[in-house]
Amino acid sequence: MERFSLLLIQSYEAVKAFKLRTFFCLVSVALGISAITIIVAATEGAYKKAFDIVASFGPDSVMLMGGSEESRAIGQREKTITLEDVEAIRQAFPTAYVVAPSAWVGTATVSYRGNRYQSQIVGSTSDYSVAWTWPVVEGSDFTEDDIRRSANVGIIGQETARELFGEQSPVGKFVQVRNLPVQIVGVLSERGTSPGGGSLDNRIIMPYTTVMKKLLNEQRYVHAMRLRFTDIENIDGRVEELKRLLRYRHRIPDGQPDDFRIFTSKDIVKFLVALTGSLVVFIGVVGVISLIVAGFVLANLFLLSVKERVKEIRIRRSVGARKKDILVQFLTEAVIITSAGGIVGFILGVVSAQLLTYVAEFPVYFSWKAFVIGLVLSWAVGVGFGLHPARQAANLKPIEAIRT
Repeated sequence: MERFSLLLIQSYEAVKAFKLRTFFCLVSVALGISAITIIVAATEGAYKKAFDIVASFGPDSVMLMGGSEESRAIGQREKTITLEDVEAIRQAFPTAYVVAPSAWVGTATVSYRGNRYQSQIVGSTSDYSVAWTWPVVEGSDFTEDDIRRSANVGIIGQETARELFGEQSPVGKFVQVRNLPVQIVGVLSERGTSPGGGSLDNRIIMPYTTVMKKLLNEQRYVHAMRLRFTDIENIDGRVEELKRLLRYRHRIPDGQPDDFRIFTSKDIVKFLVALTGSLVVFIGVVGVISLIVAGFVLANLFLLSVKERVKEIRIRRSVGARKKDILVQFLTEAVIITSAGGIVGFILGVVSAQLLTYVAEFPVYFSWKAFVIGLVLSWAVGVGFGLHPARQAANLKPIEAIRT
């Protein structure tokens, strides 16, 4: 133990003595480790974001949207889901405890006493808060009676409420949606941003019948439908049954593509992972190349150091130092430098990741894994690339020192 402590002290003194070598090795390792740190944090962030989205979307949920990717590409009609389809699905799936059609205007000007704001206008059912697990924190949701009589009522998102009303309560007040007076009956809780980075709180939810008749001049077609099932374990089977029912109702021949799209929480996870994957791969390649370059820098600088310290090494060997002692000392020097590089690289990775989050709203999450993986990789670089110079130093013959 005493021998090892002495070797450790000598290694540390050598690291301090050869400052330029230490600096270049540390910087090269730090750059590689910072890239690896971002990869680990981005991967963790992507999966954490995916699970958060699944929780908010609902693992028991299915989103049905009109129009296929092919029809959108050639400019065909995107509205293919009818109110008759909605009723047929409600009758065919008794385990669906939510069947909520949706119609939306997109962005429209909403005004209140001189305040104007561009907000998303969405038409839905009276159980919108249940359909999207999105509670109303002030006031109430609209009712089935509001749906039947196409009432001019709505519930408002937090961002739109702040922009139009400031600190005032919007409940009971009237806003103008285009030229339509709409009474606000409820306020949704804060939701944050979508996977694409847009605000989810910039919206007003109205009865879908009101949106269809008074804003879209539409009598039959809705844009989408949201379903939630009690038998979550059979969700994949329900999706297949839903496809068969809609293909039958829409008279789509075998071999022809669907004129609708169905999404589940699994599809959202796939989308987010694919979205983050390209950046993770790019940073990964850069990180691996940086670590390899760092390893070669370390190996060459240590080989140069061995040549500069030939006399010192031979004298130590001639007075009793073993080959193993010289080998361990050089490897310890390499590990000390790369460990410092790993710590600096982790700090640099944290700072860079925060910048990435700020610029691109990329999901990044740091845990102990990022630090441990970075540190282990730095040790691997130190031992792997420091082994050859260490062996060369250990194999120097002590007899030369005596002759000199």
